[in-house]
Parts: sequence; C-alpha cells; structure tokens
Amino acid sequence: MATMFAARGCRTLIVVDACRSGSPPGAVFEVPGSELEQRYEPSLNLHDFRWDHALFAGRKIFRDDFPSDVVVLLIEAQTVELGIGLSDAASAAVAKVTDRIATLIDARLGPEGSS
Repeated sequence: MATMFAARGCRTLIVVDACRSGSPPGAVFEVPGSELEQRYEPSLNLHDFRWDHALFAGRKIFRDDFPSDVVVLLIEAQTVELGIGLSDAASAAVAKVTDRIATLIDARLGPEGSS
C-alpha cells in the first residue's frame, strides 16, 4: 500500500521487481503499468496486496493525482528461495535496469532537466 501513497502526486512511476515467467534468469521485461494493474480481491490479510493492486487502487482513489506514466521493469529471477545476494544473472540484469532507469528519467526531464 505504501507504493500507492508514495506515487500520489507524481507524474511518473517506475516499478522494479523480480518475476518468474519461465524465461531465462536475468531476462528483463519492460511493461506499461496499465497492462499489469489488477483489482485486489480481498482476503484475510493485506500481505497479498501487491504493487499491481496498488496501481489499480491508486488510479481509482487518487484519479488525476496518480501517475498515468507508469513503467514496470521486471527481472527474471533464478530462484525466489530465501537467501542472501543475487545470482550472477540477476546482478547483470540489475546493471541493465539501472541504465534503463537513467534513460527513462533523462527522457522525461528533457534537455533542461525540468520537464
């Protein structure tokens, strides 16, 4: 839910997360947030309220005060088991995603850095 409140008033939101799609570990996917937002189906706890639900709820609750420009960058995980550190494939993908985020920010700021 913090995602939803933190995004309020922003023009652009970039979400980075791991995914398990069956693709090779370290694969990077860039998806418009509008394609991933989902209505939350209430359960007995809020631990399953994820960022995709926050996108849907934030848009409904905050309307024009919620970013319409949402980019989701997903990195295919090698494993989601408990542990410390990233796999080599995920580490390499993080470097690519970091570069992509810088490009996205630069494109939105424009040449003056004030867009």
